[in-house]
Amino acid sequence: MDDMFKSESERLLRRPMNRRNFLSQSSKVAGIALGMTLANNFNGLKVEAAPQFTNYPFTLGVTSGDPLADSVVLWTRLAPEPLNGGGMPYHNIPVQWEISKDEKFHKLVDSGTEIARPELGHSVHVEVTNLQPNRQYYFRFIAGKEVSPLGKTKTLPPPGEQLANLTFAFASCQQFEHGYYTAYKHMAEENLDLVIHLGDYIYEYGPNEYIAKTGNVRTHSGPEIITLEDYRNRLAQYKSDKDLQAAHAAFPWIVTWDDHEVENNYADEIPEKGQSVEEFLKRRANAYQAYYEHMPLRRASIPHGIDMNLYRRFSYGNLIDFHVLDTRQYRDDQANGDGIKPPSAESMDPNRTLLGQAQEQWLLEGLSRSEAKWNVLAQQIFFNQLDFDTGEGIKYNMDAWDGYAANRDRILDHLIKEKVENLVVLTGDVHANWAGDIKKDYNDPSSEILGSEFVGTSITSGGDGAEKRKDTDAILAENPHIKFFNDYRGYVRCTVTPEKWTADYRVVPFVSQPGAPIETRATFEIRDQSPGLNLKKDNPLKTKIHKSNEVEGDRIKAQEEAHEKQMNKRGTLTP
Repeated sequence: MDDMFKSESERLLRRPMNRRNFLSQSSKVAGIALGMTLANNFNGLKVEAAPQFTNYPFTLGVTSGDPLADSVVLWTRLAPEPLNGGGMPYHNIPVQWEISKDEKFHKLVDSGTEIARPELGHSVHVEVTNLQPNRQYYFRFIAGKEVSPLGKTKTLPPPGEQLANLTFAFASCQQFEHGYYTAYKHMAEENLDLVIHLGDYIYEYGPNEYIAKTGNVRTHSGPEIITLEDYRNRLAQYKSDKDLQAAHAAFPWIVTWDDHEVENNYADEIPEKGQSVEEFLKRRANAYQAYYEHMPLRRASIPHGIDMNLYRRFSYGNLIDFHVLDTRQYRDDQANGDGIKPPSAESMDPNRTLLGQAQEQWLLEGLSRSEAKWNVLAQQIFFNQLDFDTGEGIKYNMDAWDGYAANRDRILDHLIKEKVENLVVLTGDVHANWAGDIKKDYNDPSSEILGSEFVGTSITSGGDGAEKRKDTDAILAENPHIKFFNDYRGYVRCTVTPEKWTADYRVVPFVSQPGAPIETRATFEIRDQSPGLNLKKDNPLKTKIHKSNEVEGDRIKAQEEAHEKQMNKRGTLTP
């Protein structure tokens, strides 16, 4: 037995066993065996040297990710029948890859052959090394006689190098049924160094189980996803979208997940509803494997059963340290039964964790060691305190950092103790744009500002947006550290220099039909060593939804009532 496999197996078997631990650790050992098989290339299957495909195999496009100064991951998946488990035979398939300085591939830098294996859905993850730092490259794949679309990527600058600027975008929440991915079409046309995706890449619901307020315009291809093939098919359906493929092919992506990649509002090994722990752990293992198969992630992230390493750090010269977090896999269960609730002894328990002990320690140590001008938490859920009760009471979202206040306090205390400056938190999840200042004491409006949070809206989730919601003004008045809100769809473009951080809220006026234009709804700046948001531009949208795109009043009202009833029933009505 391989020493690594033996030692890990023995360590797991020494742990106290209850029913949950038994299934969890059995899955983990099986996952280690899978990882060893992939690493050592001994799955015993024949290699189909001259593969024949029932259809064009690169239906899911190409992308790159996890960039370093000398390395990047190139990704594709062979899927001639993407919604039918991929439609590939249970064989190993050789896939050639090429990376070049030019898009005609006259200046080839490196090439090779990677095996697309059925154990990972015939996905390909090529970790190219020995690249030049801060350099743009082009790449492609070849399988049999078929050539993939062209991809473009870029390496990071060397850690510590003096840099003048960085431009990137971040996005999240792309419910396929709720709208078209027009925002990604516009993103692909931006001049960006990289893209960060903050989760809810897919949604797990069956057809029309989750209805946007303005109605659904597309339909999920199968029932609520449970099995490995279910998750593969759902990810393939989302990745079949041409606008999403264009954004993936244009820039390297850094990805992390939220809840819907598995199940709404799950917490570590605890399902939301309707499943035993044993069944949920099987589901989680399926979801994690399918997520790895479809993302440009390194071998270090290959799932081991129900576990998958996703928190990691990227340094962009001396300008930014990106601390990419995982706020789902290690958290305690949501307090107070989840939902929007008053704080309680449970939610304020000083021992509660959102990150888990190992990840929290990793984050704090990274913040202490950082020599970058800006420190960024790229994460999923609302970080700032946000009181939803516009009266005399207090209500917080138990699924967000407010439900794990002690974990947030430990991070803020560390910032003060270690004198960490220029903290920026990037957030997704809530399907709306927000911007706010991170305070030492949220209950004191004059309290010290420790950093700022940019909350990006969804790509589509929620359907067509709006300028505001009925309670927006009252919520902003209740939370004076929150400076901005709107409900349109899109992404946030950030331009960073040593002197300032500029965030442009890029939005589209509708997603219920293709072809929406892109506009900058608002622009904020943060100055170096001068914490706090400065609103530079506040532009109401000029382009409105076409009349033909509007829905009759009675239908809108009925759908809004159904949507609110649905979300309240699930305990997930968020801002």
